[in-house]
Amino acid sequence: MAGGGIVRDFWMFLKTEKKWWLLPLVLLLVGIGVLIAFLESSALAPFIYPFF
Repeated sequence: MAGGGIVRDFWMFLKTEKKWWLLPLVLLLVGIGVLIAFLESSALAPFIYPFF
């Protein structure tokens, strides 16, 4: 699969293996990662850390 990235590989895996239940989990983990990365550099960081 030339020219494919990790997103395309994951999409092809979901289609061929019928593992659609993985999609919400991966999206949730990516969303939490982005949220943590965004809040780490903001003034809200001290208020977020107690939740984790």
